[in-house]
Amino acid sequence: MAGPDPGPAVPVWLAEDDLGCIICHGLLAWPATLPCGHSFCRDCLKGLWAAGCAGPPRSCPTCRASAAEPRQLRKNTMLQELVDKYSRALREAAAQKSIKEVGRELTELVEQLVGIVRNLQSQKHLPESGPENERSTLSMGMSSSDGADLALASSKPVTSDTPERKMKDILHDLEEIQKKLQENFTWKGALEEHLQVELQEAPSSSSHPLPDHSCPAPRRAFQFAQWAISPTFDLRSHSCSLEVSEDCRVVTVSHWPQTHLWNHERFVTCQVLCSQAFSSGQQYWEVDTQHCSHWAVGVASWGMRRTQILGRTKDSYCVEWKGNSQLSAWHMVQETVLGSDRPKVVGIWLDLEEGKLAFYSVADQETLLYECPVSASSPLHPAFWLYGLNPGNSLTIRPVNV
Repeated sequence: MAGPDPGPAVPVWLAEDDLGCIICHGLLAWPATLPCGHSFCRDCLKGLWAAGCAGPPRSCPTCRASAAEPRQLRKNTMLQELVDKYSRALREAAAQKSIKEVGRELTELVEQLVGIVRNLQSQKHLPESGPENERSTLSMGMSSSDGADLALASSKPVTSDTPERKMKDILHDLEEIQKKLQENFTWKGALEEHLQVELQEAPSSSSHPLPDHSCPAPRRAFQFAQWAISPTFDLRSHSCSLEVSEDCRVVTVSHWPQTHLWNHERFVTCQVLCSQAFSSGQQYWEVDTQHCSHWAVGVASWGMRRTQILGRTKDSYCVEWKGNSQLSAWHMVQETVLGSDRPKVVGIWLDLEEGKLAFYSVADQETLLYECPVSASSPLHPAFWLYGLNPGNSLTIRPVNV
């Protein structure tokens, strides 16, 4: 008797955040679960405790509850199995993507071959294919008195058609291959596009992979002047690993543990919101990122979970510089790679009248980095993330130069 269908290896609702370590931001490796129920990579947890960055000695980085001795940490085997299955599913998805890319490259190659064959046909450089050559060959055969010579000459016109006929056959075969490839990828492309549209139109998702220029934002600094603001960091929300300047416009990764009182409004990772919240109107502000090796800037609702990372939730959006020559946009755990140029100053344009959010690289002239629809179902705050393992990293909300 056949057993029950085991179903998919990884549940469709499972996301990387569900199996991630908030300390290293990667998938859990040798996951250790503390008595409070929170899980982390064992080595990340030991390293954090050794550095004294998790509050009281041997406390949970998320809730600050007391934990066991490092040597008593044990592997959560169920979480490890989930991580392994998730990793396998990612590899399979990457393999499927590679197959699609190979198929597209094959289609392009066939198109190039078809073009080459047609070009050769149009040039007609084959010496045996011309009517003048056929007539001269035939006359040579007729004038010959030797039967062997006649037979040889009379066979040449047949041979002269062979290259052209072969070329026609090759072109026909290539066109058939091209037709089948195009039909296959057109059908798959239409299906993927249909699914993509359905996902974008779903109420739970408001991200858009490409900029929408139907109502473009201003492009020059002076055009932003009437909407320019200078928000300030909220002292309730920043993590215990951050310190804020007296004017609340510079945030820095601390060289030593801070003595801030823990509360549930503080982020566990090196993140902070601004005090200002926007639910309507148009606003523009700029962030100097030159003194931070890894960072993310964007907007988020106050209700964003304090254990989550900016851009990995429904209610947060950001652009992120990874410090490895890659700039990306993030929303709903979806990454859009934008390029390899690092912006020194990022301008954020929030237009809640049109429901749009745009990020600019600010230099002599603004360069649009990314633009997407944004929902203001909850008021949005300017939001920031700094790489917490590099003390001294800082972000500055700077005055808008007009």
